[in-house]
Amino acid sequence: MIKTVFFLALLSQGWSLSVTVFGGSGFCGSRVCKLLVDRGATVSSISKSGAPPKWFKDEDWTKQVEWKSADLLSSSDEALDAVVGTPDAVVSCVGAIGTDPSILLKGNGDANKAAFESAMRGGKLQRAAYISVSSEVDACKENWLPEFFKSYFEGKIIAEKAAIDSVGGDTSKVCFVKPTFIYGGDSFGINPPRVNFEYGAGVEELLFLPPFKIAADLTPGLIKVALRPPVCVDSVAAACAKAALDESGADLPTVDGTEAINAYSGHPKSTGLTDALAWSKEKLTEFYDWAKVEVPKAVDTVQQKIEETKK
Repeated sequence: MIKTVFFLALLSQGWSLSVTVFGGSGFCGSRVCKLLVDRGATVSSISKSGAPPKWFKDEDWTKQVEWKSADLLSSSDEALDAVVGTPDAVVSCVGAIGTDPSILLKGNGDANKAAFESAMRGGKLQRAAYISVSSEVDACKENWLPEFFKSYFEGKIIAEKAAIDSVGGDTSKVCFVKPTFIYGGDSFGINPPRVNFEYGAGVEELLFLPPFKIAADLTPGLIKVALRPPVCVDSVAAACAKAALDESGADLPTVDGTEAINAYSGHPKSTGLTDALAWSKEKLTEFYDWAKVEVPKAVDTVQQKIEETKK
């Protein structure tokens, strides 16, 4: 009874978990910040820009996030610790892509190592979540991908180890979210590669159909990866937020691939393909209804013009 009263008193005083999101201004990180705010956490975002992303900058929830600027690769331990503070939980959405092995190693490995070590030095860290990469993508590094990609995977290994070390080596306090390809938002992109929500949701639903799942299970390497359904950024963000706020005491999971990520995050089944077909059917019906009226009118007009030219 006393514990219950104390807990309610904390809530009445606005007590909440302190969560720091590394890369919080980015594609995934900003959505993690939003979900954490929605669920009552005290949220800090750490990124190079130290500002909310342009796609969310006018939304009210951004005013409840403390946007901080820091360079994880160049900041001293003291300077970084001053920015990171003493979070109860951290989520890292930090990563890098490209063709330069040095950038891939530093952006995925060293940057995350610095982030997790700083959070650990804060002395209050209870849980950590990290967006890594699907094991099926990792399996392609030997024979299917260019040599420079090995630095990308080496960086991910460094980051995963740093995440575990940050919570005293207790793997039950770390959640690794491992997607293949993440889609979402309103636009397409090349660097990093991105497709919008409508297109990605359609592909996700399509590739969950049994024929594609069977084909993916039977094929090797990048062919297998290409046939796996992509995952919505909202599902990835929800998985990270759930892990950061999970005070149940249960072991945090590694969620590997779209199906596992969706199951953990509770993201609804994609209906992108169904929606697209329904939209197409609706538009075809509208066109047919229009054509039934307008085409005869156009024919009559043409016939009248022909008759007039004969006079």
